[in-house]
Amino acid sequence: MNDPGHILIVDDDPEICALLKEFLGRQGFGITAVGDGTALREILGKADIDLVVLDLMLPGEDGLSLCRHLRETTRLPVIMLTAMGDETDRVAGLEMGADDYLAKPFSARELLARIKAVLRRTADRVESGTQSAAETHKGTSHGILTFAGWALDTGRRQLRSPDDVLVEITGGEFDLLMAFLRHPRRILNRDQLLDFARGRVAGPFDRTIDVHVGRLRRKLEVDPKNPELIKTVRGGGYVLTAGVSAK
Repeated sequence: MNDPGHILIVDDDPEICALLKEFLGRQGFGITAVGDGTALREILGKADIDLVVLDLMLPGEDGLSLCRHLRETTRLPVIMLTAMGDETDRVAGLEMGADDYLAKPFSARELLARIKAVLRRTADRVESGTQSAAETHKGTSHGILTFAGWALDTGRRQLRSPDDVLVEITGGEFDLLMAFLRHPRRILNRDQLLDFARGRVAGPFDRTIDVHVGRLRRKLEVDPKNPELIKTVRGGGYVLTAGVSAK
């Protein structure tokens, strides 16, 4: 039987950790459970992890900050858990780079289904030639993509301006920019961008693409209110107007 993977659970509720360790363990997953960000960082340096189930509300560093850290340093898929189920918290988690979101209280079976779906999409991206989580976690570089004078180092996840100034970019912005750079001069709708950037289907309230496009424009465009690089196509979506070359 194939190994389904190793799941890292980050939650300070011992009952939830015990429940998930037992339930997911019975499904064949390797399970490690920790209660805070410090322990998460220690485990990432020691164990091969395939997916992180991350609680939003944690002692010390919160889940959003930890999710941002994971997106900036790894390609590990992340499913966020939270006791706060309103749309604002959901969007905040997705903006930080979470692949999926589940509000507490939740069904362990539903979480299992979401874990399997995210891992399946991750495997599909690896088979199609997309960088794997493990490769990025180990710091594998995939070169530099240039467009309109800009340069994106895909291994270091660093963006440099035409004036060679390092521009800070979040994990979500990086994923979205990569989707545009892989499909230049092609009209992409919101569902396609979500799928290319995160390997998931858009939910009915998912507006994170619009948020990230706005933020990318503020960093890339001379006049973000009249964008020339990432243009809106009425009724269609967005298009990167520049050509892309690889070094």
